[in-house]
Amino acid sequence: MDQNPVDILLVEDNINDAELTIRELRKHRLANNLVHLKDGEEALSFIFGSGTAGKLSHTLPKLVLLDIQMPKVNGIEVLQQLKSHEHTRATPVVILTSSKEDPDIRRCYELGVNSYIVKPVNFEQFTEAIRNLGLYWLLLNQPPT
Repeated sequence: MDQNPVDILLVEDNINDAELTIRELRKHRLANNLVHLKDGEEALSFIFGSGTAGKLSHTLPKLVLLDIQMPKVNGIEVLQQLKSHEHTRATPVVILTSSKEDPDIRRCYELGVNSYIVKPVNFEQFTEAIRNLGLYWLLLNQPPT
């Protein structure tokens, strides 16, 4: 198992949203150990290695920021895999998406998401939301050991 720590695993297929998120986290020194992946399949492979039933391939991230609508494997499927495995169940997952659809929100909470945030359209609101996310989940939240 690779022991390089990952603070944030950002799973986002929209390159503009990903770059803005990373830039804002770096601005507040919250992205030192950030990994950006472009789809759910990459995320599952990153966390679980060759198969979701296999061993974990890395130390777990402190936070997973996850979009819903992505190619190959969507965010809800990734969330379901993460929350159904004993070793990844406690990893905080924040859905960061443009979907305000009640069925999406309801399903994510049923699966155990820690937070569901709709991406603000306004630039200033988006950067403030990202800053607050990073500060809370990386500095204030106390995860289980």
